[in-house]
Amino acid sequence: MQFGYTIVYVRDVKASLSFFEQAFGLQRGFVSEGAEFGTLATGSTALAFCSHEMARDSVGHDYVAAEESARPLGMEVGLCTDDVPAACQRAVAAGATLLNPPKTKPWGQTVAYVRCPDGTLVELCTPMG
Repeated sequence: MQFGYTIVYVRDVKASLSFFEQAFGLQRGFVSEGAEFGTLATGSTALAFCSHEMARDSVGHDYVAAEESARPLGMEVGLCTDDVPAACQRAVAAGATLLNPPKTKPWGQTVAYVRCPDGTLVELCTPMG
């Protein structure tokens, strides 16, 4: 078994893809006809977005939509960068909400947390090891 991808369920796939392109400098990959599903080029593991309608049909159950929750969901997307403060500023300028500014952890890693307009919690961090 190996980790294949993360799919974030969102109201508007194109809007989430555009935000991640603008805020984090990622490039759009595949987008389905009708824009119910789309991916970003993030390396060997894909970050994808799926519309709530398609996700609910696939899962067969309802769930908590991140953008409808006053608090971030108990999971995050981690994006690594050598310059966390600059990445944080870029994300906030694009419309993210700053939750926790850049801080250096005892093990030397710098991390910050932002919440995207679609409700996704993103950790911006320096690479480990």
